[in-house]
Amino acid sequence: MHPLSRSAIALLLAMSLAACGEQAPRFEQAEPGEALSAGSATVMKFDQNAFSMPSANLSPVRRLDFSVGNSFFRNPWVIAPASTTARDGLGPLMNTNACQSCHIKDGRGHPADAERGNAVSMLVRLSIPAGAEHAEVVRERGIAPEPVYGGQLQDMAIPGVAPEGKVRLSYATRTERFADGFEVELREPKLAITELGYGPMHPDTQFSVRVAPQMIGLGLLEAIPEAALLANADPDDSNGDGISGRPNRVFDQVTRDTAIGRFGWKAGQPNLNQQNADAFFNDMGLTTSLFTGNSCTDRQLDCLAMPHGGEPEVSDNILNLVSFYTRNLGVPARRDVDAPQVLQGKTLFHRAGCQSCHVPTFTTGDAAEPELANQLIRPYTDLLLHDMGEGLADHRPEFEASGSEWRTPPLWGVGMTAAVSGHTQFLHDGRARNLLEAILWHGGEAERAKQAVLGFDSDERSALLAFLESL
Repeated sequence: MHPLSRSAIALLLAMSLAACGEQAPRFEQAEPGEALSAGSATVMKFDQNAFSMPSANLSPVRRLDFSVGNSFFRNPWVIAPASTTARDGLGPLMNTNACQSCHIKDGRGHPADAERGNAVSMLVRLSIPAGAEHAEVVRERGIAPEPVYGGQLQDMAIPGVAPEGKVRLSYATRTERFADGFEVELREPKLAITELGYGPMHPDTQFSVRVAPQMIGLGLLEAIPEAALLANADPDDSNGDGISGRPNRVFDQVTRDTAIGRFGWKAGQPNLNQQNADAFFNDMGLTTSLFTGNSCTDRQLDCLAMPHGGEPEVSDNILNLVSFYTRNLGVPARRDVDAPQVLQGKTLFHRAGCQSCHVPTFTTGDAAEPELANQLIRPYTDLLLHDMGEGLADHRPEFEASGSEWRTPPLWGVGMTAAVSGHTQFLHDGRARNLLEAILWHGGEAERAKQAVLGFDSDERSALLAFLESL
């Protein structure tokens, strides 16, 4: 057995002390394989196409399926009837005509421009307070839809059909102040929906602004064993650390039973196939074998009268190809994992307690695609719900998620956002214009971590951000 190095001994000692609650670990060197965020599936691409590459361990034959799935994800769908029967049936009401229009270059969306209005990579979810009469729809959809406009405002439509409305965002601002006097301006979005196409909404309508999340590593998140997720759950905060993560329990359209939610800002979908089918249905008005019928409500008569593209409009074969593509979008390798400033930032990340929710590592189990199985991955999420406080609350429950709970978003790839998406707007509604603002919006269970960060000086802030940018 090789003797441990002095730095390794120091690291182990620090970690053991942290386990006893005495201090956080101090990281003086990178962990073995730490740069490979997705294990052998990690990709080595660091430009604007960094989020659009197939898992590195896909065979050439399997990459052909990836390319076909990409074509259905990227190319626009058209109005029915059309000669392009494999891609017709768009709308009548919708938010966009292609998946790639929201997930531009498979990256993060952005909120609506305050001046120009609607943004196709942002949408508004709707619901009303649920009563006993909504029990069945709540069981399957997690919400009671707004009676006229449904569960999602669709601000685009095909000719002959009125869009449901237009979305406008404005912002109020406030300031957070660090212990050393450094100030950061935060902006809070104010939503306005104008030009309603089908009359007034229910007076108690609940709204939630959502931007499209990045698409990388989704198949790996899907392959994390359920037991590993539940191992991090502590709904009653039995260890007294202030963190009480819990899984969302949602409806699986195939099994017709309850399952743990993994995808969506509130973990409202149990698997990628259903997540994609839901997006086809609500974002583009396209039916699948999972979501049939019509996304128009019974009060939208012009919408109901329009022709459709067959039943289903998205065949199981196409849905499977799109799901294969979205499962196998590779995660870029980390950069500068050995840089002293990055290691200092990693130490500060743990000192603040951020890793309690942004859990660094998992090992995948059985997977829908064999390339994704048994991989040591570093997504920095627990996929659990956490109460993030009043500042981030949308006051709109979804299945078991309350109006102030959100799923911990994965942090892998966050440092590539500017290169891929051309912006650095974060959180569920894009309110944060950079990573520091995103941290300062944390509240609720994360209030203690935020207060720790507010105590950091200039060098420590720079180190923390350097670590996050390396992910």
